Amino acid sequence: MASLASSSLLLLRSTPSKTSSCISFRSTARAALHLPELPSVGSIKKQLVRGGLNRRSNGPVQQRLLNLRDDVMSMVFDESRRSGAVTWTVSEAEQQMYLVLEAVSDRVEMHRNVGEQRDNWNALLLNSVNMMTLTATALAGLAAGGEAPVAVKVSSALLFTASAGMLLVMNKIQPSQLAEEQRNAVRLFKQIEGEIRSMLAMRAPTEADVEEMTERVLALDQAYPLPLLGAMLEKFPEKFEPATWWPMASNISKATAHQNDRRIKRFPFESRKAKNNGWSEELEVEMRAVVDVLKKKDEEDYLRLGSIALKANNVLAVSGPVLTGLAAAASIFASGSSSSWAAAMAAGSLAAAVNTFEHGGQVGMVVEMYRNCAGFFRLVAESIETALEETDPEKRENGELFEMKVALKLGRSLSQLRNLARKSIYSGMEGTEVDEFGSKLF
Repeated sequence: MASLASSSLLLLRSTPSKTSSCISFRSTARAALHLPELPSVGSIKKQLVRGGLNRRSNGPVQQRLLNLRDDVMSMVFDESRRSGAVTWTVSEAEQQMYLVLEAVSDRVEMHRNVGEQRDNWNALLLNSVNMMTLTATALAGLAAGGEAPVAVKVSSALLFTASAGMLLVMNKIQPSQLAEEQRNAVRLFKQIEGEIRSMLAMRAPTEADVEEMTERVLALDQAYPLPLLGAMLEKFPEKFEPATWWPMASNISKATAHQNDRRIKRFPFESRKAKNNGWSEELEVEMRAVVDVLKKKDEEDYLRLGSIALKANNVLAVSGPVLTGLAAAASIFASGSSSSWAAAMAAGSLAAAVNTFEHGGQVGMVVEMYRNCAGFFRLVAESIETALEETDPEKRENGELFEMKVALKLGRSLSQLRNLARKSIYSGMEGTEVDEFGSKLF
């Protein structure tokens, strides 16, 4: 076999070399590798067969041939690299984009791990508080008989007190809401990661691309902070507001706001032509109509639902510790078989029910979900308005691609998006409301 390999190598060395570009690494770097043209597996196989290989062992021979060719290519690559044939040309902007990509990938893992941890907090703290509350309630029932030892009464009071303290902390940080924040952060950081990878695969990034992605990463860091002390988002704000995780753009001009309210009677959507970078007057009218629906229907509806969920969470967050505290006070001042033990038992049972509904039902998570959905619709509307603010169509994103992107974000096809725009325009002309929401996803 060694003689056959030697003959194959001699055959390779006798082949005239041609310069060709073999490999282009777009995802990691651009490299130009100049290798001599290698013979195919078939030619090597014929040479080995002429050297005396048995035709009956075709399977093992073919595997040996593939291994041999891989070894030869590896040797040629190493030789070319040592001789300086491989040249690396990576722009500074591309290097910076890779650094941003590494940071984004790290943040995805950080938020995923922290989210799982805080989801476990919610389950463990809820089970612990409820077990302590129900145990204290049972001890209060035993003490109500009048013959229970003092240790039972003291244990009931201590358990109620400890349960009230733990519940205060739990209601302050809202573990289910914290876990939902981290889940949203993971999804948004993975979205940025996918956009960066697609950009690196399709074209060379510029300094403006690096600056934009860096700003988006920093805005996400601020919108979904990891630490609890000093940086945690307010869980019980006075007013329910949508989440904002994107860099704040300049304020929309008054002229654009007037254009959003202005109705144009001519809207021949079927006659749209791909000109001016895919934009036309009809497409602009359609996008403004979609923005109108998102603001008046989708965002407003989720703001209303979020306000209701926030008020309910406020009531539950106050009721749980108050009921547990009343049970603790009743068990401390109770004596004999007085009605104080009955009050402690009733308050403890109600506290366990309230805690289960609040944290078992994850009302805080529902609040965060509504906040995120309202922010999503605001982001879509702002992206459309920002695109329409640019007066030069050539400086905008391609109109046809932009329309498709908006339709996919809203869970609609292009025809469904155009039908929605028609309904919005007709309803504005007739003074009525659109009978459907802009998004079909949620």
